Amino acid sequence: MNFSVDDVQFHIMAKPRVVEETPFGPEVLVYKILGKIFATLGFEDEEGRMNLKCDPERALELRDDYEAVLPGYHMNKKHWNTLMLDGSLPDHLVGELIDHSYELVGQGIPKKTREILKK
Repeated sequence: MNFSVDDVQFHIMAKPRVVEETPFGPEVLVYKILGKIFATLGFEDEEGRMNLKCDPERALELRDDYEAVLPGYHMNKKHWNTLMLDGSLPDHLVGELIDHSYELVGQGIPKKTREILKK
């Protein structure tokens, strides 16, 4: 089974305090926790593309290991990757990278505000 766009959306929206917005227009879904972007989901030629924040060292390793992982499109390329949802990435990896992005962005939120995420 490959993570479909619907699976990706379900996985993202199952996380606490996630909000889906379209500040860049209807063709790009933006996912935030407490006002901070941790994922975007768009489409090009009917193929899903997702931007996720990533530890810089790991981001480079993933780009070396998978053709479907590219430097973040329209994002800081040191901290963001674009995943091509073409079916070539293992499901567990896609889920893990969504979780990683959520956690990284959550760590950047002030501690007092971050406590809300645990409720």
